[in-house]
Amino acid sequence: MPENQPFYEIDHTDRGILNALMEDAKTPYTKIAQAIPVSDGTVHVRMKKLEQAGVVVGSRLMVDYTRLGYDLTAYVGIYLEKGSAYKTVIAQMEAIPEIVEAHYITGAYSIFSKIICKNTDHLRQILNDQMQAIDGIQRTETFISLENSIQRAIRLK
Repeated sequence: MPENQPFYEIDHTDRGILNALMEDAKTPYTKIAQAIPVSDGTVHVRMKKLEQAGVVVGSRLMVDYTRLGYDLTAYVGIYLEKGSAYKTVIAQMEAIPEIVEAHYITGAYSIFSKIICKNTDHLRQILNDQMQAIDGIQRTETFISLENSIQRAIRLK
């Protein structure tokens, strides 16, 4: 959200709609309407307003990558040679499909990314042949995830 733009104020109805859809995006509007309770049309109109205001941004399909043979999730802390290299490094990282998230952060690293791979050999190939070959990356530090214990959207109050 741009700095000059005020926050979008939501009410109890919006909150109910958002919480239901964050829990399960396939929940029919009729079921949400019954739970709140409001009309189906109200849910539809409110969702359109939330989309137009930029509160709701698209929708995503969640995939269990392990069922497709991608058994390893790793997080990579990236040290840049200089902060001004950020945009060019990110542009090159976008070309690596296994990188599913990248955050510009404070702290020891400049960028913290999430990678989904088939195995350790696949991870090594991505790190050595692709990521560390990017101009502007000084070095990386890798953390392998053993388990994803919590994955959720925040519950709006």
